[in-house]
Amino acid sequence: MSDSFDRAPGAGRDRSRGLGRGGGGPEGGGFPNGAGPAERSRQQQPPPPPPLQPKAPGFLPPPPLRQPRTAPPPGAQSEAPAGSARPPRPGALPEQTRPQRAPPSSQDKIPQQNSAESAMAKPQVVVAPVLMSKLSANAPEFYPSGYSNYTESYEDGCEDYPTLSEYVQDFLNHLTEQPGSFETEIEQFAETLNGWVTTDDALQELVELIYQQATSIPNFSYMGARLCNYLSHHLTINPQSGNFRQLLLQRCRTEYEVKDQAAKGDEVTRKRFHAFVLFLGELYLNLEIKGTNGQVTRADILQVGLRELLNALFSNPVDDNLICAVKLLKLTGSVLEDTWKEKGKTDMEEIIQRIENVVLDANCSRDVKQMLLKLVELRSSNWGRVHATSTYREATPENDPNYFMNEPTFYTSDGVPFTAADPDYQEKYQELLEREDFFPDYEENGTDLSGAGDPYLDDIDDEMDPEIEEAYEKFCLESERKRKQ
Repeated sequence: MSDSFDRAPGAGRDRSRGLGRGGGGPEGGGFPNGAGPAERSRQQQPPPPPPLQPKAPGFLPPPPLRQPRTAPPPGAQSEAPAGSARPPRPGALPEQTRPQRAPPSSQDKIPQQNSAESAMAKPQVVVAPVLMSKLSANAPEFYPSGYSNYTESYEDGCEDYPTLSEYVQDFLNHLTEQPGSFETEIEQFAETLNGWVTTDDALQELVELIYQQATSIPNFSYMGARLCNYLSHHLTINPQSGNFRQLLLQRCRTEYEVKDQAAKGDEVTRKRFHAFVLFLGELYLNLEIKGTNGQVTRADILQVGLRELLNALFSNPVDDNLICAVKLLKLTGSVLEDTWKEKGKTDMEEIIQRIENVVLDANCSRDVKQMLLKLVELRSSNWGRVHATSTYREATPENDPNYFMNEPTFYTSDGVPFTAADPDYQEKYQELLEREDFFPDYEENGTDLSGAGDPYLDDIDDEMDPEIEEAYEKFCLESERKRKQ
């Protein structure tokens, strides 16, 4: 039965294979002239199909075959070359009715190619585009915003600055950022100011700039006090309104007169007042005043002012006022107490008693009370200072008989000993150094530093000569006898 499926549907019954399904008689079993599958298998090469014959009027045409999904456009078959036809396979449909697979159109080729290429494509490395830098080694030197390049301008003095305030402010900012440059640059700064500050207004402007910098930047209070001390001795201008130190003290007095209102003011006012108090403390420690006899002293007016400022702070015992008082006493407490004791005053005792009352009565925070107690403890330990029990006296050959006791003993080329106590020590020691230059590779004990096998040392016997040994023993005994005398 499987042989009946070797033919294609619609094949003819005779050797010429018609198109109708029921074109044959019953004796043929549906095959032409009774030819079965065995007979067709004996046919090696079937002849090409004959042209279509008109169908008999009694037969219905078969339903048309469904066109494939990739059917070629109309007229595509006529464009195929004539010599490309192949003989049909036995039992296959004729060329007119056999569905032909047209070549894929351009739209069908694209996805097939893409899928094939994507399957065979290798992973590609994405190369980032090269960015061309605009930086150059010849570009001008870069400075961040807010940075003042004072060093270059400093070399040329104030020529690059249009006004005095810009030059002074630039120098102050430079000291704030690099306080270690004070010793190396302050002299040039003072010389430049002597050539520029020639009027009362210019001097007043200079004082105001330094004061604002010292009270607005906490870390500049110490440097500002040192700067004020240097300028007070090196500025040559001395107008009728007052020199630099006098104008500076007048500016401080302006803030001092409103101390009570400032201590009771709002937070911003108190903060500005505290900066003034600490700057005045630094000024008291660093501002030097030369007396008529050349003696250097501190400004007594500042000592009185600090005492009154402490009273104002303790009269309004809020936390920030008390913290400011603690900082001021840690800074100047030891110096103030020494000065008051020299004058027979008990001001420090009164301040300590007032601190103890604040700790007991004031409604300050616990941390602030702890700070006040630590301050009282610091004062009881003499402000952390340690005094030696005996006055140190520098040892000299005149006042110390054992001055040369630990000095090494050297020997001349003749074997004569000498030490640093000998008057001609320098001459003998220099001769010893010159003698050692002849043997740079050997130590004093004869150790070879240049390596073994030196012919000079190979000839030296390790044992001393008896005569040399006897002389050495006499030398040791004589030295011991002299040492005991």
